[in-house]
Amino acid sequence: MAANEDQEMELEALRSIYEGDGCFRELSPVSFQYRIGENGDPKAFLIEVSWPETYPQTAPILSMDAFFNNTISSAIKQSILDKLMVEVEANLGTAMTYTLFEYAKDNKELFMENQPVNTVTSVSNSIAIGTPDGPASKKKDKKEQLSKTQKRKLADKTDHKGELPRGWNWVDVIKHVSIFKLSFNIKKIYKKQ
Repeated sequence: MAANEDQEMELEALRSIYEGDGCFRELSPVSFQYRIGENGDPKAFLIEVSWPETYPQTAPILSMDAFFNNTISSAIKQSILDKLMVEVEANLGTAMTYTLFEYAKDNKELFMENQPVNTVTSVSNSIAIGTPDGPASKKKDKKEQLSKTQKRKLADKTDHKGELPRGWNWVDVIKHVSIFKLSFNIKKIYKKQ
């Protein structure tokens, strides 16, 4: 079989095996990521596997440079990659992406045994320490919250663009004139008396 045919078959197998698995991510038809461990786990890590054109006759490209792995020391990353490369050499010539992901899942504790657990908390603690008088510590003004009734009344007063109609604050001229006329007539009546 040609390398491309092997890749197509493995791609189809990976898609069917990992369908619905939140840890698996297909970046392209020849590049994949798999998260080993849960999201909140401080010992979780992400492996990226990319296939060169001649894969599986040649070794895939393994990487742990994803942002997800920033809390892992470079020595631990290199150790994981070295152990995965031993597995790659043992499976050279066969479809091995699934095998690599499963090997990493099975040996997660062994890979991460020297990784300190509190790395994430120490980073967040050092970020939290700072001067409280900086501009970031100012309280933001809360936006006034309107009730449903208030929102409805506001919507009734405005047009579809949210603008008040022309003359919304004008004095009702007819009402004003009729009141003026009435008061004028009342003054006439009192003057006659």
